[in-house]
Amino acid sequence: MTFDVITIFPEFFRSILDHGLLKRGVAGGHAAIRLHDLRDFTDDRHRTVDDRPFGGGPGMVFKPEPIFRAVEALKAEGEEKDFPVILLSPQGRLLTQAVAEELARQPRVVLICGRYEGVDERVAVHLATDEISIGDFVLSGGELPAAVLMETVIRLLPGVLGNEESSRQDSFAATKVEDGNSHGWLDCPHYTRPTEFRGYKVPEILLSGNHEEIRRWRRQRAIEKTWRRRPELLAGVALNEEDRRWLESLQHAAARL
Repeated sequence: MTFDVITIFPEFFRSILDHGLLKRGVAGGHAAIRLHDLRDFTDDRHRTVDDRPFGGGPGMVFKPEPIFRAVEALKAEGEEKDFPVILLSPQGRLLTQAVAEELARQPRVVLICGRYEGVDERVAVHLATDEISIGDFVLSGGELPAAVLMETVIRLLPGVLGNEESSRQDSFAATKVEDGNSHGWLDCPHYTRPTEFRGYKVPEILLSGNHEEIRRWRRQRAIEKTWRRRPELLAGVALNEEDRRWLESLQHAAARL
């Protein structure tokens, strides 16, 4: 099994790969872990991987172009192109033992490690085949979740633990959104330059300069994403009247399908 890890901090993984189960899996020939510096896929002399978010707000957002180039370069290496491309994100489905077992059946997996405020939504929608989270908390980047995911999966590969029974007996065989920051539910989508990439356009509302409409759009998208992906999170969130009307409209639309 091969893991291709796309990151701006490949050195983060050096010590992890020199110790413990990941080292054992690689040294034993059960898995290969290849590190790819995202900055190697930029096209400017500053090796820029991020830009300011459209619509305002704090932080920087990973640009789509370098990430698309990195994944496409990996797909061009061989005949096999239908492998999982996973974006490590707090907005993804939760990493569970069942998910690990699902991934352990794959010959190759690509992991995209985000940083800063987030990753341009076009990566999640048009490139990644899955988004995975290791829990309902926020980290500075996707490197640590990538390491957690790889260890969770590699320990399931035959021969890594030595005793097959070891893995079989393991366990598991928002209150508000302001200025685009989510608390209690999943985050809203983020976009950065360019405004159009391969025909995929940034939502017009984020280019409008209307801060109230942008705030409302972000809040509604956060509620919608949470309802579709992690509906249990909404149970502990106090929704205002506008939020409830929006959620009811989503539920009614889904019921008509």
